Parts: sequence; structure tokens; C-alpha cells
Amino acid sequence: MTNLLEVRDLTKHFPIKRGIIFQRQIGAVKAVDGISFDVKQGETLGIVGETGCGKSTTARLLCRLMDPTSGTITFDGQEVGAQKGDELKALHRAVQMVFQDPYSSLNPRKSVGSIIADPFIIHGLYGGDGERKRRVQDLMDRVGLNPEHYNRYPHEFSGGQRQRIGVARAIALEPKLLIADEPVSALDVSIQAQVLNLLRELQRDMGLTLVFIAHDLSVVRHMCDRVAVMYLGRIVEIAESDVLYTSPRHPYTGALLSAVPVPDPGGGTQQRQLLLGDVPSPANPPSACRFHTRCPKAQPKCSEDDPPLEGKVGGSVAACHFPLTDDEVRSRLPVALARQRAAAETQTEHAT
Repeated sequence: MTNLLEVRDLTKHFPIKRGIIFQRQIGAVKAVDGISFDVKQGETLGIVGETGCGKSTTARLLCRLMDPTSGTITFDGQEVGAQKGDELKALHRAVQMVFQDPYSSLNPRKSVGSIIADPFIIHGLYGGDGERKRRVQDLMDRVGLNPEHYNRYPHEFSGGQRQRIGVARAIALEPKLLIADEPVSALDVSIQAQVLNLLRELQRDMGLTLVFIAHDLSVVRHMCDRVAVMYLGRIVEIAESDVLYTSPRHPYTGALLSAVPVPDPGGGTQQRQLLLGDVPSPANPPSACRFHTRCPKAQPKCSEDDPPLEGKVGGSVAACHFPLTDDEVRSRLPVALARQRAAAETQTEHAT
């Protein structure tokens, strides 16, 4: 498969200024600090990490809702950083976003029909009001909403229904790339599966490429083909979903997986890995490896040399001088994941 999206050394720093009249910059919040990844046509790439690691900023950079400090974003063979006017308008038609909060992302003064029809008006599609109404009602039906509720307002819908409205607005222009920024984190657990299944169905029917951002690792595994793990503005590991969940190599990924609650009567994890201390400030991140201040395997080299993203045993690409060994992986995985890993190893042995 060809790459639909290519990101290279993407950086977004927010300046910290002091002074009332004569403001001067005294530092910067390094929200995204030199990340690189590819997204293949038709795949789903998950981006996970703790709150404040730069996931949502990355999503906004990909949509060009904000400009990067440096780095390049190439979409469908074209570098989008310098695009303006009609070129930027075309990009916004091809790349759409589903926002995290279904309550604040919809204009409360507009009817649902007007909200979903906005993309048609902005891009000059389907000139007649009757045609636009028919298109909007078709979209409402497609995402599981009653088309007869065309004239209702957002406050008359539940949280799950509001998120469906956001999805309908995002797919109205039939984009190539859909970026979902924690689309179910604000919803009840009973509703989350419905919205996730809707996204998978739309991806299959429309041939969408999906960037799925979340902090819930179980949701990401259900949705994604590959997963990128972020920590303090940087990507620390990228791997196929099954590889990441059964053979993580970066200690931070291992810590995240060891904290996953598993509905297994045999117990949660074999050895829970607790991280010491708090996440450092992105305005003053640690030198070299960002994770070394909390890493149980840290050595002097980790604070001196910045580890590159490179291939590790097992198929992961990780930024770590001292990646997890197979024994460490087994001891930290939740019981259910450990059993899956053991079963995979057994199948491999029988095949050879």
C-alpha cells in the first residue's frame, strides 16, 4: 500500500512570554517535538499516550487547523505546509476531523441540518436548498440518526447522538483521511461501542484512511492496524497492533499495558509496573531520552544520548537504548495478553 500521509520531524512549540506591554519570549511549551510517521492508504493508525503528550496538537497540525513550528506534512503526494487559498480549501475537503467533545464542537444556535450542511455551503456544493436537505438527511440516516430530526438543535440530542452529528458533518465531503481525536472519551461506555462500530463501518464503505487518537488502549487495539505511542511530545514506539500489545519494547509502552484493566478472573497482571514521579513539564523536558526520569531501566547513557527510533527484536520500532527483553515483556503483560503471546509463540514453534 502507498502512503497517503507522511510526517517528517513535525514540531509545534507554543511561546511563553513575559511582560504586559513589551512582551518577550522566555521559553516555549514543546507540545510536539520532532515526530515522524507514515499512514498508508486505507489503514487505521492509532496514536496513544498520557494526557498532555501532544496527541490532540498533532491532530490539529495534520488538519492544518494550526501551523507547525517546523517539519513537513505530505498528504497524497503534496507538501501541505505552504498551501493557501484554494489549495488549503481542497486539503480541508480531503482531510476532516471528529472532535473529542460532542457538546462544545457543535454550534448550539444552529439546527442539526444547518450544522451538517455547512461543509456543502463552504465548498459550494449542491446549490439548491432542497438538494442540500436531501443530502443532509441521507447523511443523518447513514450515521444512525432520524432524518426527521433535521430541524432540531444539539441540546435536544444525547451525547452519543451529538457525536454522530459530528461524524455526519465530517464525512459530508467524502474525505480521504478522517482524524478522530478521542471520539468516544466523553461518552458513556454503553455508547462507545456503537460509535466505534459506526466508524469502522464508514471506513469500510467509504474507503477511508483513519488516524485514531485515544488514551484507552483497549479501544485502540479494537480499532487500529498500527499504533504509535507518544510521550512528552515525541513518538517512543510504533508497531503493528498485535505486535505492540504482545511484544512491547519501550519501557513506557510496557508500563501503559501493565495498567490495562483486564476482565479476567485469573488476575489483572503478573507484575504491575508503576512509574515513579509525575510527567515532566513540556516547557522544560528532560535531556536526551524524555522518559529517563521515570524509567525503571534508566542508565547514565539515557540522560546523555537521545535514542533514535529504530527496529527492535519482535518487529517494533522504538526509541530506547535498553528495550524490554522477552522475559520482562512476559512479566509485565496483563494475564490475557500474556496468554495470547504464549499461544502465538506455540503456533510459531509448531509451524517451524
